[in-house]
Amino acid sequence: MDRLPLIGTHRKATTAVGLGLFFDMYEIFLTPVLSTALVQEFQLSKAELPLVLASTFLGMFVGTLLLGRLADRIGRRRAFLLSLAVYSLFSLLGAFSTGPWMLAATRFVAGIGIGAEPPLADAYLSDLLPAKRRGRYIAWAYTVAFLGVPAAGFLAHWLVPAAPLGIAGWRWMFALGALGAVVVFLLRRGLPESPRWLAATGRQAEAEALVDEFEAQARATGAALPEPEPARTAPRPAGGLRDLVAAPYGKRTAMMAAFQVLQTVGYYGFGTMVPLVLAAKGYEITDTLLFSAVTYLGYPAGAALSLPFVERMERKHLVIASALGMMVLGLAFGLSASTVPIVAFGFLYTAVSNVFSNAFHIYQAEIFPTHIRATAASWTYSLSRLTTGAMPFVLVPLLHAQGAGVLFAVVAAAMIGVGVDIGLFGPRSTGRPLEDVSER
Repeated sequence: MDRLPLIGTHRKATTAVGLGLFFDMYEIFLTPVLSTALVQEFQLSKAELPLVLASTFLGMFVGTLLLGRLADRIGRRRAFLLSLAVYSLFSLLGAFSTGPWMLAATRFVAGIGIGAEPPLADAYLSDLLPAKRRGRYIAWAYTVAFLGVPAAGFLAHWLVPAAPLGIAGWRWMFALGALGAVVVFLLRRGLPESPRWLAATGRQAEAEALVDEFEAQARATGAALPEPEPARTAPRPAGGLRDLVAAPYGKRTAMMAAFQVLQTVGYYGFGTMVPLVLAAKGYEITDTLLFSAVTYLGYPAGAALSLPFVERMERKHLVIASALGMMVLGLAFGLSASTVPIVAFGFLYTAVSNVFSNAFHIYQAEIFPTHIRATAASWTYSLSRLTTGAMPFVLVPLLHAQGAGVLFAVVAAAMIGVGVDIGLFGPRSTGRPLEDVSER
């Protein structure tokens, strides 16, 4: 797999995975950008708003645990398809919500469906892509994905005031998410299973047949393939949860668990709180939605910005440097009091945060072996979903009680913790074969 050049299958998989991740990002930022509209629609109290904001993320936490584990047992491709089917159905049902409880319930189950998308994507593309191109093409997938963030912002800015056909704009947004997921489901039906996963689970003949197809594609382009290196690992069944805490992977699991909790405070804490921070600064709903949408343009811009760096710079160092950049820019945003610096620092923060995001998504899957790759990435990543679900209950009261400056001081402290954690305990991974990275 590592000796192959980039072929059509790699590009198709990167595109299909990126489009699926688009709806994960769309979903994450959908409820926050609509929070003020939903308060008006359902007359949500201060106690009910955090519940609606948290419901999707709590569902994502459950989905990440369940589907990540399934991906190591039934295969990456089947887990992908199940994920999108559940999300599409319940996102559509959410469009017909008659009250806050139905809305929270449908958002919760839609979250179960979409929750495992990032760790499944990381595991699948890490399995499929050659070592020297792995980082760059996963970064491309996330560049496509992060277009979902400004898409959510600008659609909210347009649809909420317009209410086409007399139907509330937020209902249209849920229905559009469901429709898009169906399209991605159809695209992903044509993807191959991971040959590494097939070989790791003893299905050697199927793995060899797939690799033969990949080699035929490569030779059809005129590529000369070097002789493959001998296999370094024997087939193993899907790993149990005990493998995550046993030597030699227990330390890496603990490192990534701490990382996921801390990075969530900085990364999603900013994204989900931006509309509320702007409202607290005195801006009207239409202004907050527009400012949020402009700020969110930094997400795909930052993802694209990461492309020249992810293969040239050691990934753990890129994670640390971008985390420190987020700390500085987050504080500057929180302390800004006028429109120009608010929008400028918001855009720059989101841009740097997505260099950070791309680097850690590549990193989190490649440091674990194939037989537990999806489980390890999903179970540690699930902590970010759980933390995100809890944050409205912590950060919203903090914002109202102490203001934006204190809120972003908490963000800054979390990002310092990220740098220390990865700097002290993270292995090097850039350009190395997966077998080498996961073994030592």
